[in-house]
Amino acid sequence: METGFATKKLAKLCNSQKEMRTKLGPRCAERLEQRLVELKAAMTLEDMRHLRAARCHELTADRKGQLAVDLVHPRRLIFEPDHDPLPAKSDGGLDWSQVTKVVIVEIVDYH
Repeated sequence: METGFATKKLAKLCNSQKEMRTKLGPRCAERLEQRLVELKAAMTLEDMRHLRAARCHELTADRKGQLAVDLVHPRRLIFEPDHDPLPAKSDGGLDWSQVTKVVIVEIVDYH
């Protein structure tokens, strides 16, 4: 899957192992690297659904339209489909099988 970043600062963090370890700690940095590899290796977002450890899920309320994967509790990697218009199923929900591009938005504890 094609991945991009919402900000240059976030791209710098996600593309530098040293930066990740400094800002997030070694465990979270390792998990972030793993999740980025998984996202890039996936053909579509549907492939992420099958990675139980990642726990890819759609968010709700003020984060509707965003998705998250687990890093190290309580941090999550937040991203959005990068399609206009968004691929939709007949019931109006997001069609994960048609999402081939995402934008990484942030790394956060939203709880």
